[in-house]
Amino acid sequence: MVTGEVDRVFQDLRQGRPRALSRAISWIENEAPAASALLEKIYAQAPYPWVIGITGVGGAGKSSLVPHIARQLADGGSRVAILAVDPSSPLTGGALLGDRIRDYGGEQHKRVYFRSVATRGGQGGLATCVADLVRVAAAAGFDVVLVETVGAGQSELGILHVAHSVVLVHAPGLGDDVQAQKAGVMEIADVLVVNKADRPGSEDVVDSLQQALLLSERKAHMTEGVNVLEHGCIHWHPPVMSTNALTGTGVSAVCDRLHEHLALLQSQGLFDSLNRMHDLHRMQIYFKDVVQRRLQSRIESMALLTRLEAELANGSTDPLGAARALADAVLPPNELDPISITSADCLATPLTSNREITP
Repeated sequence: MVTGEVDRVFQDLRQGRPRALSRAISWIENEAPAASALLEKIYAQAPYPWVIGITGVGGAGKSSLVPHIARQLADGGSRVAILAVDPSSPLTGGALLGDRIRDYGGEQHKRVYFRSVATRGGQGGLATCVADLVRVAAAAGFDVVLVETVGAGQSELGILHVAHSVVLVHAPGLGDDVQAQKAGVMEIADVLVVNKADRPGSEDVVDSLQQALLLSERKAHMTEGVNVLEHGCIHWHPPVMSTNALTGTGVSAVCDRLHEHLALLQSQGLFDSLNRMHDLHRMQIYFKDVVQRRLQSRIESMALLTRLEAELANGSTDPLGAARALADAVLPPNELDPISITSADCLATPLTSNREITP
């Protein structure tokens, strides 16, 4: 029964039916029994879309800017899906009114699809399932996916494992100049946008960001965009641009820069390399999730857990000792294979982005 339903949803999805797309997303978000079978079909057949990450601190105007970028790209002929990651409700686990509180300035573009996604414990400003939802959107015929992150700040680096192009949104009045120059999310941005350009101090923020990007001696003489360095290396130097999300001013120029960045990725083979890195990272996350669930299920079925809970309650053991006892029962130390440990270490190797390419 599940197989037949999965086949129907998948076929409707490939035909671009919105109801099938919404249903597929709900399955994956809610971890429905049919989700895994559907994802296997999608990963086997769906293409890789161009993923643009929109990140930045809360209050910068990401939610107002994203619809303008989506409409601009859609006017150029693309089909654009927006996945807006919202904080999870502590009661229901769902997104906090994300579909209802955003203002899209009128009727939504016919080639634009919007969906709120709850973080549900995901790290780095993203929900864990976002990488899967990107491919679901691609299966439905969307060639561009905009992923708007929660807005967690400088540590919001999860978008690096999903997006090909990253837009970092700043705004005047959200902090001093030092805040904009701190290491973190600024280092992975491909385009920096100073939104709310009509406000006092916006030009100062632009100047501050431009100077911050040129602080190192190696980058001091670079121009914004593509730079051809010695030995044939190509470096993308992030441009700093101004926008006004209320009027849409500057959005067209931002989209032009994003297309320029995409062209560079494609011409140098980095687009495909990033896709492989994204898939590898998704495998790592899913592997850890599967192992954790299986271990948790095994632990909950053990009588040892009940005894340790009682000992914790009466103070005859401590949390660390109880944890070691559970670990020893499930994974005895003498059964650990050095080869397996090496493989696990490899799986934990962080993935980084490299914008310099030697043809």
